[in-house]
Amino acid sequence: MDDFYTEVPRALIATARDYAPGDIFPSHSHARGQFAYAARGVITVHTPQGNWLVPPQRACWVPAHLAHGMRMHGAVTMHNVFIDPAAIAGKALPSACQVLEAAPLLRQLLAEAVSVDALYGEQSRAGRLMALLLDEIAAARPLPLSAPLPQEPRLARLCMEMLRHPSLDTDLDAMAAQAGMSRRTFTRQFRAQTGLGFAQWRQQACLLAAITRLADGQAITRIALDLGYASPSAFTAAFRRVLGQAPSDYLG
Repeated sequence: MDDFYTEVPRALIATARDYAPGDIFPSHSHARGQFAYAARGVITVHTPQGNWLVPPQRACWVPAHLAHGMRMHGAVTMHNVFIDPAAIAGKALPSACQVLEAAPLLRQLLAEAVSVDALYGEQSRAGRLMALLLDEIAAARPLPLSAPLPQEPRLARLCMEMLRHPSLDTDLDAMAAQAGMSRRTFTRQFRAQTGLGFAQWRQQACLLAAITRLADGQAITRIALDLGYASPSAFTAAFRRVLGQAPSDYLG
């Protein structure tokens, strides 16, 4: 990733780079917070706390010093804004990884910011643009595109396996039995550690998988049936209910 920014005496540094399908960044961290915007393609972000998926024209906030890895799905153009922790103070940015909506103004600011010189004049037009960019990043709306991982080892192992093979057919009672827990204990611990009920977490894991498979060009019917939906129309309805668009439109 871009590391030159660590020595640049400016609050925000914006960069743009293209990546090939399947490019991977192993786990790493940055001294600054990272706002990673997918101008094109799909990005998955993983941390010890969970997985996040960034569709086209959305972004992911990664706090400073948080270990994370990334994978590109399809050809990706990523715009990064690296933000000094001192500039974040007082802003409503999440303390954990979070996928964020990118409103039209924010997208336009990003398109301008990546061409700004790293040593822009702070009182110049470029400086004012970067200050507005920070305000718009802080105001970005969070999106439900994550599958947080529990810290309890048995639950974490089962969740990692489900992320590898997501399906709506995965049964709660079977998961509880594999964890060596009663249904009640399993559901209580699962919600306490992920913030989600098991059914909601399972659905989000399936939707994350669906988006990456759509980015890889797979057919909606195949994705729907592989993930355990009764029909393509049932999959489309669930996708639209959570993400606000039909799967055929979402990556457009």
